[in-house]
Amino acid sequence: MKQIKLGTIGSGFIVHNILNGVKVTDGISLEAVYSRTEEKGRELAGEYGVEKVYTDLEALFSDEEVNFIYVASPNNLHYEQVKAALLHGKNVICEKPMCPQRKQVEELAALAKEKHLILVDATPTAFLPNLDIIKEKISEIGRIRLVMSSYSQYSSRYDQLLAGKVTNVFSLDFAGGCLQDINYYNLYLNVALFGKPDKAVYYPNLCHTGVDTSGIAILQYADFVSECVGAKDTWGENAVQIQGEKGYLYIEGGPNGLDSVRLVTKDRESTCSLQENPDRWFYEVKNMTKMLLEEDYETIQKRLEVTMDVIDIIETMRREAGILFPGE
Repeated sequence: MKQIKLGTIGSGFIVHNILNGVKVTDGISLEAVYSRTEEKGRELAGEYGVEKVYTDLEALFSDEEVNFIYVASPNNLHYEQVKAALLHGKNVICEKPMCPQRKQVEELAALAKEKHLILVDATPTAFLPNLDIIKEKISEIGRIRLVMSSYSQYSSRYDQLLAGKVTNVFSLDFAGGCLQDINYYNLYLNVALFGKPDKAVYYPNLCHTGVDTSGIAILQYADFVSECVGAKDTWGENAVQIQGEKGYLYIEGGPNGLDSVRLVTKDRESTCSLQENPDRWFYEVKNMTKMLLEEDYETIQKRLEVTMDVIDIIETMRREAGILFPGE
């Protein structure tokens, strides 16, 4: 593949962060934007210097110059939009969570394979250089016994919720909630490092809409327990600590930043980082582009399998916690 030419769906802050990375990365460019309103579409297109603005998805999917669709719409729309893009012969990059249900991701993955197309999950954690440091250093702390992951980010939309206004992220209709958003990063890091747990339970703080605004997931592995704390109604110090019998890894910045990795044993202490740029989306765009241009299907498939396992865990936990989306 010589060039990635993006058509975007969505106009939120994550789209802006991704497109900022696109501007400084060779091999990828913005070709067109889609928005439900012409005004928002023109504003986004003007900011990033493109002419094509669509308010009809069929028209975007029919644009022969676009070879990748980047889906960053509300969670409940991901499945149908990704499927439509694949059926139109487009490769797809989809924001997390790709879908609310594992069977939907499996269907989309099978469709992409059938049509010889690429389907990629856009979780920043997977593309951060410091993830490789963690994988390299983790053997030095001995047998793992405890993992503690914390990511809390107070949302301005929580203030709106308290004032009586329900936005997408706190709505069951839009497949919202903290487990689908903030705590997803904790779970993704755990699965990327350790695989799928034997058992997973979620203890949510629910609001009047039936959505979780924060909560704690407990993952039981064969040899250790992992605690995943996520919140959109509080804030705190975001970090991950992996404790073993010979030492521990302390990861600053939480599971979606991985700002630095501190290794502590009885004999020594060291801190490492391969991330000079504080913008995690810079690394996501850079390394994703490299992977796609090289057509590294083995890595693409492995990461898609991680995504399926994460969504499977989340789906099971939230259903058992009584968090049900329309049709469930």
